[in-house]
Amino acid sequence: MPTLTPPTSSPEPVAGRMNLYWSPRSPFVRRVMVTLHELGLAMDVHRIDAVVAMTGCNDGVMRANPLNKIPTLVLADGSVLTDSTLICEHLASDSALAPADRTARLQALRWHGIGHGLTDLLVLWRNERLRPAAQQSPEILAAWDAKSVATLAMLDGDAASLGGTPVTLGHIAIACALGYLDFRFAERNWRTEAPRLAQWFAAFNQRESMQQTMPPISA
Repeated sequence: MPTLTPPTSSPEPVAGRMNLYWSPRSPFVRRVMVTLHELGLAMDVHRIDAVVAMTGCNDGVMRANPLNKIPTLVLADGSVLTDSTLICEHLASDSALAPADRTARLQALRWHGIGHGLTDLLVLWRNERLRPAAQQSPEILAAWDAKSVATLAMLDGDAASLGGTPVTLGHIAIACALGYLDFRFAERNWRTEAPRLAQWFAAFNQRESMQQTMPPISA
């Protein structure tokens, strides 16, 4: 059985408030935090430091979310949301980040899905690269590389639409995925692969919500 480990410097949840189990280095958490900043709700959430890993269980997180994943959001009424996409869509449900117009909403959801999928791919790719070299799978690494190249090419084709439409959850998801690419794959010059997307990201990355949620450089 996995070992239950206490959260690192994690305060207790605060009753009657939204409580977010988080880490500033998680790209999934960052997507939630950017959404909160865009909505002006960042100060309404009590953040609880939480270290989770595939090799163990965090007792504090497990009490709220048996999947042992972050972000986990506990609402003021005690309801628990255990997925970054669900959390973002719940927070933005009555805002411009989730357009009411059917066509605009479908586009936002499509971008949200692509951004989430790219982030998931990058996290799994990084986990594989952290394994001892002899245990890494060249086939898996090559496949994730190819998928990332194809996704960046598709998003490069969408750059004009991204820049020409109001900010939605889809924009946030793509920007956070690209931010994670910079954070954990700094050696990869993805901007040469997707120059139009890079230009869009350079502008979007200056938003206050992105600047306030930059991951710590160390570790």
